[in-house]
Amino acid sequence: MDESLRDAAQQGNIDALYSLIRRDAYVLDTIDRIPFVETPLHIAASAGHTQFAMEIMRLKPTFARKLNQDGFSPTHLVLQNNQTQVVLLLLDADEDLVCVQGREGVTPLHYVAEIGNVHLLAEFLKACPKSIEYVTIHRETVLHIALKYNMFDAFRLLLGWLQRAWFRNASLWEKKLLNW
Repeated sequence: MDESLRDAAQQGNIDALYSLIRRDAYVLDTIDRIPFVETPLHIAASAGHTQFAMEIMRLKPTFARKLNQDGFSPTHLVLQNNQTQVVLLLLDADEDLVCVQGREGVTPLHYVAEIGNVHLLAEFLKACPKSIEYVTIHRETVLHIALKYNMFDAFRLLLGWLQRAWFRNASLWEKKLLNW
């Protein structure tokens, strides 16, 4: 990535971003062609530069699902850096970001269960109910992960959510999640 673009993302400087776009209209497309890359969205979101992150996401929505060389999406990095406000804004723009599988198949929902953040867990389930169905490469559901890390409040929230959602997909939940 161009150092000027990296600097603009690290500083959250939208004017500098558009200056670079004026100089090279394909600056973001060049990055988008690389399969695993740290994008300006990864950088800005991790640093908590909300407006810059949202502007990049608006210009290049594909960046929100792109994994960096370590296997993390911008949403994963935002969570790791405890940028709660940024992650909620990203989800407002695209609720399916909860389902993006990163390294070892871990989704943002798996991660918030691991750290026991029940507020985000509830928000993620509300935003994208199907995210509860995702399994890691270790064949672990979000329920497994909550218990593995002794996050009993998260586990209770997940069970309560399943009980409330039971009427919709009863056989799926029982077969795929609870009996796992």
